Amino acid sequence: MRRLSALLLAATALLYAAPGTARAADNGEWSVEPASFGTGRPYFYLSTGPGTTLTDRVTVTNKTARPLTFRLYAADAYNTARDGGFAVRTHDEPRRGVGAWAKPARDRVTVPARSSVTVPYTLNVPEAAEPGDHPGAIVALDERVAPGGPGAVAVGVRRAVAARVYLRVNGPTMPALTVEDLSVEHTRPLIPGTGTSRAVISYTLHNRGNVTLSPEVVLRAEGLFGRTLLARDLKKIPSELLPRQKVRLTEPWAGAPQLEWGRIELTAGARDTRETAGVSYIALPWPFAAVLLVIVATGTGLWIRARRRRPHPS
Repeated sequence: MRRLSALLLAATALLYAAPGTARAADNGEWSVEPASFGTGRPYFYLSTGPGTTLTDRVTVTNKTARPLTFRLYAADAYNTARDGGFAVRTHDEPRRGVGAWAKPARDRVTVPARSSVTVPYTLNVPEAAEPGDHPGAIVALDERVAPGGPGAVAVGVRRAVAARVYLRVNGPTMPALTVEDLSVEHTRPLIPGTGTSRAVISYTLHNRGNVTLSPEVVLRAEGLFGRTLLARDLKKIPSELLPRQKVRLTEPWAGAPQLEWGRIELTAGARDTRETAGVSYIALPWPFAAVLLVIVATGTGLWIRARRRRPHPS
């Protein structure tokens, strides 16, 4: 039987958690968090300049009744393509920011049952580091491969939990948010009024700047003569769009007009940056389109015949 190995990172336990609800990353068996120093920090919030070194400590807690051994490493963060959630790179992926600059004092650590171990780490920011935000994480990986379930192809799962690192390198900040590839797909009955219709609006949010953004997106649709068909503040957007990351999102529009001509506009804004993108919207059932085409073709043919029959001046 063929066996594949996959890595499941549980660092994203609270992808859309607001800062007030943030807590240690936890998968029920172990957790990873900053050493509290009596402050109860949910994440590492660090700020420094290029060419400096920071030190901190991470605590790994084993909640099971047996000892657990973990591989500790630093990783860069990114937004997932599926929904824009916060995720971290695997140990084998290239490292450029926090993943390359941070190093735990121990590569592996064994944590006794129902106990915690605190490990120091250093973060060396190079002189050439770009200013702005460099998100990442300190990861505790269980290198054992657990069975992923029955099937013709057995998939092994290696689990990990990570404490997020929000590093700001001092220097100029440049927030920049763009809306790209706005499109609309419309599903409607052949004859208006005989069924329901819906539309799916797709777009890409792209953080082109060097700081993390919390975007707000407003969707508007107008019909003929400026009639408002839709006005909505979108909710299913990432709470954190990391620097130089983009995410493809969709928004359903139930009950979209079945016979209409207008325009859809999507405005995204966050922290001193704002952009609007638009796309034309035409809802024309195929029977109506066919009739319109026949009318146009017939009228064009009659006009051509009339011109041909017109007597030429002698």
